[in-house]
Amino acid sequence: MADQFHTRSQFHTRPLGLDELLGQAKRGELQLPDFQRDWVWEDERITSLLVSVSLSHPIGSLMTLQTGSDEIRFASRPLEGVDATRAERNPSVLLLDGQQRLTSLLLALGSRPVKTRNSRGNAYECHYYVDIGKAIDPAVDRDEGVVFSVPKGCVVRTAFGREITLDLSSVDKEIHSDMFPMRLVLDSLGANAWQAKYLDAARTNDMFSDALEKWQSFTLNFLAHFDKYQIPTIELAKETSKDAICKVFEKVNTRGVVLTVFELLTATYSADSYDLRKDWRERSDQFKQYKQFCKHGSNECKIEPYEYLQVVSLLHTYKRRQAHLGIGKGADRTPPVTCKRRDILRLPLSEFERWKAVAMDGLRAAAGFLADECVFTSRDVPYATQIVPLAAVLGLLKDKGDSPSARKKLRRWYWCGVLGELYGGSTDTRMANDVQECMAWIEEDAGVPGTVQDAQFQASRLLGLRTRNSAAYKGLYALQLKQGCRDLRTSVKIDVKAYSDDNIDIHHIFPKSWCEKNDVDVDYGNCFVNKTAISARTNRELRGRAPSAYLRWLEDEHGSDFGVDDLLSTHGIDSTALRQDDFRQFFNQRFEWLLKLIEEAMNKPVNRSSDEDRSPFATVSGNEADDIQELMVRGETNRVEFKETGRKNVHSGRSDSKIEWSVVKTICAFANAAGGTLLVGVDDSGRPTGIEADYDFVKSKNQDGWHRWLMDLIRHRIDPKTAAEVKIKFQTVGDNTVARIDVPKGTRPTFARPFSGPSSQVFFARMGPATHTLEGADMLEYQEGKWPSKR
Repeated sequence: MADQFHTRSQFHTRPLGLDELLGQAKRGELQLPDFQRDWVWEDERITSLLVSVSLSHPIGSLMTLQTGSDEIRFASRPLEGVDATRAERNPSVLLLDGQQRLTSLLLALGSRPVKTRNSRGNAYECHYYVDIGKAIDPAVDRDEGVVFSVPKGCVVRTAFGREITLDLSSVDKEIHSDMFPMRLVLDSLGANAWQAKYLDAARTNDMFSDALEKWQSFTLNFLAHFDKYQIPTIELAKETSKDAICKVFEKVNTRGVVLTVFELLTATYSADSYDLRKDWRERSDQFKQYKQFCKHGSNECKIEPYEYLQVVSLLHTYKRRQAHLGIGKGADRTPPVTCKRRDILRLPLSEFERWKAVAMDGLRAAAGFLADECVFTSRDVPYATQIVPLAAVLGLLKDKGDSPSARKKLRRWYWCGVLGELYGGSTDTRMANDVQECMAWIEEDAGVPGTVQDAQFQASRLLGLRTRNSAAYKGLYALQLKQGCRDLRTSVKIDVKAYSDDNIDIHHIFPKSWCEKNDVDVDYGNCFVNKTAISARTNRELRGRAPSAYLRWLEDEHGSDFGVDDLLSTHGIDSTALRQDDFRQFFNQRFEWLLKLIEEAMNKPVNRSSDEDRSPFATVSGNEADDIQELMVRGETNRVEFKETGRKNVHSGRSDSKIEWSVVKTICAFANAAGGTLLVGVDDSGRPTGIEADYDFVKSKNQDGWHRWLMDLIRHRIDPKTAAEVKIKFQTVGDNTVARIDVPKGTRPTFARPFSGPSSQVFFARMGPATHTLEGADMLEYQEGKWPSKR
C-alpha cells in the first residue's frame, strides 16, 4: 500500500569541476534552451566573478535539465563563444540557471577577446589578466586590481591614446610585467610553457630563486583554486513535467537582469514547439508603420512585448468571463478580467493563438484613434499604459468602434484618463475594469466607467504643468492641435503632415528671455499656459522678441491683412494682451480658455476653489506670506496644524509612511470637523523648515513633484472628491517653501485608508489642537451631530 505513495526523485545534486563544466560547454554536451536570453554581463561583474573563484568563494549553484524526454523537446543553442559547427547537435543537458556566470567564465578563460561593456556602458572587447605580485601578497585585497581587463590588442593607453602605460601584446611582455593571462588558467600545457619562459627569463637575470618561489606561491594561492574549483549542480530528470520546468525556470532565474514575462512565456510555449520570440519579431515589424508606437526620431518599435501580451490577456479573460456569465446562476465563481503578470504566465498557447490577431487589430485601431486625437508620435503619447485597454476595447468592438456614439464615449474615457492623470503607477486593475466598463457602457449603455467618474482636474493644476513628464501636459498639447490651431508664421493648419514636415513642438508664447527681463515669475512663465504649438523655424524667428515686436514683424512680413489676430485665436491667445505685452491679461484669458478645453474633453467641470475662479493673478494676495507667518506665530489650534515634512523622517533621513499617514490623518480630521489649514514645512515651534527636505522622495524632485505626490496621496488614501476640494498653495517664507493646505468642511463623513494592516477605513476627528480616532458608538454619535440624518 505504501508503494503507491512512493515517487521517484525528479532531480539529483552533485558538484562538478569548473574545468569539466567548461569542457562540456565547449563540446556542446551542455547547451542552452533556445528561449534563454543572450549573455549580457559587463566587465566589472566578470572581473568580480573571477576574483570569487580565485578565492574559492561560492558563486552559486547551476541547474540543468536532462534531455531525451519524449514529451518535451526544447530547441537548444551552444553557449556564447562556443563554435556551433564543432558542438554536438544533440546536447545531453540544458542549462536552466547559471548561464550568465558560466558563460562569463567560459569567455574570460578563453583565448578570444571578450565582447562586453565597460563601466560607462560602452561596447568593450578585452582580455583578462592577473597581477602575480599582487595575487600572492596577503596584504592586498583581491578586489583591488589583482584581476583586471585590458582592451583588445592588450595595450593600455592614456592621454587620448598618446601614451602606453601597459603593453601585454606578447608573451615576453607579459612575463616582463609579471602579468599572467587568464586564458591559460585552465590550459595546463599553455601554462607550463608560459612558466618555462617565465623562469628562463628570471635565470637570465639571476633571479631564478625568487621567481621560482613566486611561481610556486602563485600556483598554490591562485591557479590551484581554479583547477580544484567545483560548482554545485542540480540536474532535473528528463521525466520532469513541462509545467514544473517552467515554474522552476521562473523561480531560479532571478539573479542579474530579472526575466520578463515575455521570456518566461517564451519558455512555456517553447515546450510546445511554438516560437513566441519569432512571433513578436513579426508583430513588432508591423508596428513600425505607426509613429505613436516607434521611438522618437526612429522606426524602432517602442511597444513592449509585455504590453502586447496584456492586450491578449484582456481579450482572452474578457471573453472567458462573458462565456461564464452566460452559463446562468448555477455557475461557479465568475473568473475575472485580468492582465496581471501571474495571469499572463498562465495564458494557454491555444488562447494566445486565438486572440493574437485581434490584439493586433486593436493596436492598429488604437494608433488610428490616437492620430484622430492629434497624438502623432510616441513622444506625445500621454500614457503608453492606456493604449493597452484602448486596444483591447477596439479589438472587441471591431467595426462598432468606428460608430459616432462609440467614438464619443471612448474619447471621453480617454481624456478623463489623461487629464485626470489616472494611468500612472500600477494600472493592471484599472485596465481590466476599464475594458469591462467601457464595453458595457458602449454596448449596453450601462453606467460610465470608473475612470470617467474618478477623473478630476483642479484648476490650479495648470500652473504645475511645465514639462513633458506630465501626461496632462501632453494631453493639453494634443487638445490644442485638435482645436485646429495654425502656425503663427505660415498660417498652415497644424495637422499630421505639417506636424512632421515643419517640426512642430511646444514653445513659449511670451519668450523665456522676455519673461526673465520683465520679472515674470519663472513658474508662470514656464507653465503650459504660456506655451503653444509652433514650428521650429517660427520659434527661431520669434525667439527673444517681445510679443508686440514679433506681431509687428509678422504683419510687416506678410501684410496687414495676414490675419494675425485670427491666427492667435486658434491658439486661445488674446491678441490685445500680446500687442500690449500684458502678461497678466494674457495669462488670465488663456488660463480660462485651457480650462474650457479640459471641460469639453472630460465632459465635466474642472474643480475650483472659491477664490480661484479666474486666474492666479486675480486671486493671489500680496499679503499671503504675511498670512502664513501670522498662522505660524499663533501656533497650532483646532483649525491649524504644522508638519515639518510630508514624507521625510528627519531622524532617519528616509521616506517614512508614518509621516505621510500623519498628513492623511490631519486632512481627514479637518474635513470631518469645521475645516482647517495644514502647513507643511513648519516645525512644532512655528519655525519654517521648508518642504525642500521632501524633494528627494518625490518625482521630478521639485515643488511640482511634491504637489503631485500630495494630490495622489489624498486621492488614494482618502478619496478623489477630497483631493479635488482641498486648496494647495506654496509660499516662500525666508529661504523655505511652505505648503499651505486648506481643507474645507466635508459634506459627508470622510474616511482614510491605512497603508498596511486591516483594509477597513478609519475615521478621524479634530478635538482641540489634536486628531483622534473614533470608532463604534462614538463615531456614530459624532457623525450624527455633524451630518444629521434626514427623517
